[in-house]
Amino acid sequence: MELRLLEYFLTVVREENISRAAEVLHVTQPTLSRQMKELEEELNTTLFIRGKRLTLTDSGVMLRRRAEEVVTLMNKINSEFREQEEISGIISVGSGGLMAANVLPELIEHFRERYPLVSFEMITGNADNIKERLEHGVLDFGILLEPVDVGKFDYLRLPVREVWGVLLPAGHELAAEKNVTREKLMKLPLVVTSRTALRSEIEEWLRCPVSELDIVATHNLINNAAPLAERGIACVLTIEGAVDMFDPARFAFRPLSPALTMSSVLAWKKLSPYSGAAGKFLEYISTVYDHI
Repeated sequence: MELRLLEYFLTVVREENISRAAEVLHVTQPTLSRQMKELEEELNTTLFIRGKRLTLTDSGVMLRRRAEEVVTLMNKINSEFREQEEISGIISVGSGGLMAANVLPELIEHFRERYPLVSFEMITGNADNIKERLEHGVLDFGILLEPVDVGKFDYLRLPVREVWGVLLPAGHELAAEKNVTREKLMKLPLVVTSRTALRSEIEEWLRCPVSELDIVATHNLINNAAPLAERGIACVLTIEGAVDMFDPARFAFRPLSPALTMSSVLAWKKLSPYSGAAGKFLEYISTVYDHI
């Protein structure tokens, strides 16, 4: 399968229309239609549901995900070989909503003073998504909230603590409090994380199983949970960094008492032979954080 064909496929997915995609790619519509049909035949599956606009089948969704990874990885390979004489290119960093991510602006600023031709790609996702992208080589670095399995990665622990608390609607009675105690938390309808390792830490703080709480829903991204808090359906047990950008006129965040905090790590693929821009960035952060 040619890389060009995957790029054509992704363009068709983005445009949701063969004719528009053909215009973008500067090929004829019949040629592009034939290539998409040949791609389906090669994979022995149907990729598109054809109608007024093209939508993806389950097989199409799976191919889109893999095609994005392949195209990104090939672009990174080409970029790294171009960088051999002069350091340039793109460094990709993934993170969820973490206070630890606030270390990146200063790192980027100082690194670009040395290597002004380097740019950064910032990717947002949950821990599982970031780890998967790191494993596949699509991301160079990822910031992950501990506890997390880092067996496949090298890492350094960042000097920032993630503070746990409760996201409330602005008019909630607890918004007038400085913090939320165990006793008050036990009485709230809650949305909690779906990550098993994090829930174990929460249970240790609670001194009881999470199942004893009034769990309305679980989430893997805070954006999915916030509407429940805003409508007063449930409060969200989360970390401060995940809600840092939320409108204070609509939401309030109150830390837990006694405090529950966790650390984060900056991770990269173990034994990965980094060169070019990513290699130089790894050298740089290793000097900044000498406690790897």
